[in-house]
Amino acid sequence: MNTNEKKFYIIRTYSAGVWFGNIKSLKGTECVVINARRIHYWAGAASLSQLALEGVKRPKECRFAMTIIDQEGVYLPQTIEVLPCTDAAVENINAVPVWKIQ
Repeated sequence: MNTNEKKFYIIRTYSAGVWFGNIKSLKGTECVVINARRIHYWAGAASLSQLALEGVKRPKECRFAMTIIDQEGVYLPQTIEVLPCTDAAVENINAVPVWKIQ
């Protein structure tokens, strides 16, 4: 798969959950994601496909972690699904408040 570090993707893994970010590299099932944000729980999208195309309808109910901005990226060894995001979905997902413990 040819990837573009400026394009955003939803990446589903076997054991590390769902991630949103730019793909730095993808070889087989090994993926490195930069500007990586873990999608712990989403509300207002029926599936990851809808999330990648439209974003969410209930952003205040979502649990999206802080973005990891280290340029080494997040290593995801068991990638099982990669969905390209539309510009509308990227804007929507980036607007979801960070979910964290205060």
